[in-house]
Amino acid sequence: MAVAALALAATACGETSSGGSGGKDGKGDKGMAIAFDIGGKGDQSFNDAAYAGLEKARKEFGYKGTAVEPKDGESDADKVQRLKQLAKQGYNPVVGIGFIYANATKEAAAAYPDTTFGIVDDATVKAKNVAALVFNEEQGSYLAGVAAAKASKSKTVGFVGGVDIPLIHKFEAGFAQGVKDTDPKVKVVKQYLTETPEEGGFNSPDKGKAAAESQLERGADVIYQAAGLSGQGVVEAAAKAKKWAIGVDSDQYEHKALAAHKDYILTSATKDVGGAVHALAKSVEDGKPLSGEQRFSLKEGGVGVTDSNPKYGEIEGLSAAVEKAKKDIIDGKVTVATKP
Repeated sequence: MAVAALALAATACGETSSGGSGGKDGKGDKGMAIAFDIGGKGDQSFNDAAYAGLEKARKEFGYKGTAVEPKDGESDADKVQRLKQLAKQGYNPVVGIGFIYANATKEAAAAYPDTTFGIVDDATVKAKNVAALVFNEEQGSYLAGVAAAKASKSKTVGFVGGVDIPLIHKFEAGFAQGVKDTDPKVKVVKQYLTETPEEGGFNSPDKGKAAAESQLERGADVIYQAAGLSGQGVVEAAAKAKKWAIGVDSDQYEHKALAAHKDYILTSATKDVGGAVHALAKSVEDGKPLSGEQRFSLKEGGVGVTDSNPKYGEIEGLSAAVEKAKKDIIDGKVTVATKP
């Protein structure tokens, strides 16, 4: 048992991308640490958006910080150990990227009350030293639905969700509502890749590709994916068929790993995970750490859609429809559903 405990501690400490000490405040803090969600760095989506926030904090505050990769098949105990080790080493804040860190964040925050913890996409952890960074994903997804309805010629669009859970239901609900409100004649076909994260719904591009191919066969000519790393397979399949894909979380048109397919990435429904992560880092640096639920909506620029692809502006009526929908949501004329 002692050997196993030492091995676990080594794992928690050893999978970081970088480390260091010497924050600007001279207190010896090592700065921000983030613990990645399933898929890890390089997912071209959720985790990479968080990493961008860490990178911005590193440059702005003069510390190295660190980022820790998840392990396949790990338990809650592994996550608890990881967060505790980061806090013990002097990292502050310590951020769990994804709702899978809920239990671990609660336990680690209780053990290290002088460290600020953050958790992305979960508002259930209630503690004075925990900031819950949550988003109105349904609002950005609604705009993606508007764009899909305007771009579709076949009157059939697709939605691929990574895992069949309430968080991803928000993406589906917003997207379907945006499509329907824009053109009731457009049909939405949907598929979830797995029932649980452990089955690989967020980190299996092959599953995403197979799902997209199935929807393309059913006539979909625009497919929106909310599937993490699995979304790369969706984009690949759509591009191969010369149909539209819609990215998620960050501007996937700009991602190097998807460069070969970017001409077919119509837009991306973004959530500013990087901005939220950086905001938490800044609050700690300023001596006024954020606490409680911190919500990022369309009004604050926390979610939205991109127009990086020049073809986005060439589709008749698309830009105007999206801008109108955005204004209607912000003004309260449109309330976006969070459940399908």
